[in-house]
Parts: sequence; structure tokens; C-alpha cells
Amino acid sequence: MENNNYQEATRGIGKQIKLPLKDAFRISLQNIKIRFWRSFITVGGILLGIAFLMSVFTTSSLNEALLKYGPENIKLSISKVSQNVNERQIWVVVLSLIVCVVGITNAMLMSVTERYKEIGTMKCLGALDRFIVELFLLESSFQGLIGSFLGAFAGMIVPLL
Repeated sequence: MENNNYQEATRGIGKQIKLPLKDAFRISLQNIKIRFWRSFITVGGILLGIAFLMSVFTTSSLNEALLKYGPENIKLSISKVSQNVNERQIWVVVLSLIVCVVGITNAMLMSVTERYKEIGTMKCLGALDRFIVELFLLESSFQGLIGSFLGAFAGMIVPLL
């Protein structure tokens, strides 16, 4: 008898519907637009970290090129300065990237915490955990890509100017 009741209760439960990736992209972009200023701050943190990294790489590449092909007076001054600077630059870049990672992680955790009601509503409507995680990963990926491209561009252009 109990088995019969279980079968009747589960008869109405069908296959769970999986939303297409296209819809996940659309929802993620919509969430970025809705929370533009929070996204802007996250993208700004990524941009500054990557720009600093690229400026260090660009400056060291320029110094190496000047050491090979530059005039003698420039070669001497660069060789004296570059021995100490490389070790310091590596530590500063590593620390700045760690700070960026902590900032980005904090922003994404706050985004999840801030949106717990929205997540609950989506789950009540039948969204799978996988889909919700996919939304947050897509959102953070968009922010990371935009910040990385802009930061790499700014970090290469500014030292060259």
C-alpha cells in the first residue's frame, strides 16, 4: 500500500528541464546590467591588477631592448638599477595580484549573499543548482574577461607613452 502511494505521488514529477546556455548568457548579462556599479568596481579591481602586471612586463621588456640595442650611457644606468628592481617588482606584482583575487572573491561572495532571495525564488521555480552556479560563473567570467582585456591594453600602452 505504501509503495502504491509513493508511485502515485511521484507520477506527477517529470524530467527536470535544463535551460539552454544561451539563456544563461542572457540572464548573466542582465544581472551585470542590473548591478552595474558593483560589477564596475569588480572589473576596476581586475583592470588595475592586470594593468600593473602588464606595465611591469612592458617596462622590463623595454629595459631589455635598451640594454641590447641602446646607447652605452643608457645601458650602464639601466644595468645598475635593474638588478634590484626585478626582485622587488616580482614581489609587488604577486602581492597586487593576491589583493585583486581577494577583492574579486569578496565581490562575488557578497553578490551571492545579496541575492539569496533571488536564488531561492529560482530554486522554487525549478532551477537546478547547476544552473545557478553556471549563472554566477558566467557573470564572473564576463567581468574577468572585460577587466583583463582592458587592463592588458592599459598596462601596455601607458608605459609606452
